[in-house]
Amino acid sequence: MYVAVVPNRNSPPAILLRESFREDGKVRNRTLANLSHWPAEKVEALRQVLKGQVELGPALPDAFEVARSLPHGHVAAVLGTIRQLDGDRLLDAKTGTERQCVLAMMAARILDPGSKLATARALNAATGHSTLGECLGVAGVDEDDLYRAMDWLLPRQDRIERTLAKRHLSDGTLVLYDVTSTYFEGHTCPLARYGHSRDERRHNPQIVVGLLTNEDGCPVAVEVFEGNTADPKTVAVQLTKLRERFSLARMVLVGDRGMLTSRRIEDELRPVDGLDWITALRAPQVHKLVSDGALQLSLFDQRDLAEITHPDYPGERLVVCRNPLLAAERGRKREELIQSAEKKLTAIRTATRRKRNPLKNESEISFRIGKELGPLKVAKYFRWEITPAGFTFERDPKRIEADAILDGIYVLRTSVPSGQATAGDTVLAYKKLAAVERAFRSLKNIDLHIRPIHHRLADRVRAHVLICMLAYYVEWHMRRKLAPLLFDDQQPGQRTGSPVSPAQRSTSALTKARTRETPDGLPVQSFQGWLKDLATVVRNQIQPTAASIPPFVMTTRRTAAQQRALDLLGVSL
Repeated sequence: MYVAVVPNRNSPPAILLRESFREDGKVRNRTLANLSHWPAEKVEALRQVLKGQVELGPALPDAFEVARSLPHGHVAAVLGTIRQLDGDRLLDAKTGTERQCVLAMMAARILDPGSKLATARALNAATGHSTLGECLGVAGVDEDDLYRAMDWLLPRQDRIERTLAKRHLSDGTLVLYDVTSTYFEGHTCPLARYGHSRDERRHNPQIVVGLLTNEDGCPVAVEVFEGNTADPKTVAVQLTKLRERFSLARMVLVGDRGMLTSRRIEDELRPVDGLDWITALRAPQVHKLVSDGALQLSLFDQRDLAEITHPDYPGERLVVCRNPLLAAERGRKREELIQSAEKKLTAIRTATRRKRNPLKNESEISFRIGKELGPLKVAKYFRWEITPAGFTFERDPKRIEADAILDGIYVLRTSVPSGQATAGDTVLAYKKLAAVERAFRSLKNIDLHIRPIHHRLADRVRAHVLICMLAYYVEWHMRRKLAPLLFDDQQPGQRTGSPVSPAQRSTSALTKARTRETPDGLPVQSFQGWLKDLATVVRNQIQPTAASIPPFVMTTRRTAAQQRALDLLGVSL
């Protein structure tokens, strides 16, 4: 083959790709292609190739270079789930920078939680850690844009929560409610107050967060209170949400004993028509039942569940439970705390008897006793005497025995009629509060890291907590879909006997935990493990060294396990 240039009178010459061959002893030519439309340099390059005078190009590894690689699989999984949940329209019907920024902050809480400055840098095209900014079209935003998006979000909280309530709550349903606290960095926010710290950060101010979920633990609404707000005082706000904003005519509110107190029930719950409740009695109330003879310990000789009534709780049912495993654990813990207290009291007694600078002042000794025993909360189990001669102490066996008798016994109180829920149903409903505790663990410790909080404005704090709740809403649905590949139990709460007995993990969950594989041989990982695994599905920008070939994008080939995870989520890359 060769390139021929054929003159064409007044027109440009024709450039033809021809081939020579021999036929009947004669040399003949035939045209294979007309190259007249080719640029001159391209024609010349082909002529040189046909003559064998040039190489076809550099070696294949040198023909391309990876201009940039950004993790993409985990982003696709989270954003795909958000779209399935109609998360964009949940925020607002119209698209815009603010809505996209909120979606980015929700996804970032799941993928790589951090400050708003760190999130902005992770979204930026120059400093991005993933394809999140590119996928949402916010690769050019900064932290001020994120703050403006938070200010845009908060006025929409009421509509968002009403939409979630319409999806997940209905008349007559169980509503779970609990609160937690989380510490605060700084002192300028009006919500930041000193209170009972569940994070053991007594030197930091805090905020209190109340979370409403359905009976499965799916979050529906969240509220932020000042850090010194007592748990029972948060109930009224939630009742207003449930009755007025969510329009629930009938419901059963489930809360723990520190939340739904007797005063709260009488003042706020009992006057509301269509509202029932399930909670538990405090230890002094249980002791009173025993002293009044209403609670006979012989009830548990052959069973672990009984139902009683008492005039102090008119119109209510009391469900008495005894858990032997809980009894053993409480007895063990009490003994350990008492022994620890004895060591501390012995040290104080030694200090009163030492020869050099002994501890003699009665107020100083009392202060030391309170300081040492206060955190242990076992001072009631000791008797001591402070005299000029020194300090003596001993255990109070009667008080210890009185409490030990009630080890493992707890009493639930409910206004739900027996025809609507049996005693066993009541116990199982109260145990559903564990789902809210799991939500708090995910929000605070494991996944979303709501703390520490640095925002100075009260509304920014509220918006931050709302974003974290919406992120948990997405994660909650992802976990349910990915359950076959997680260590999570696909059949939680299985019980072979009484509702009082602890739930047992299903056989499939135990098998997964032992083998760390699914029945079809795929790996089982934690939720965070799968996010890291999917992050290895990378979007690569390829730049050919030849200027004539445009750049293109290639995505990492998925493993069988990664594809299975994406299929469970219903997400395509």
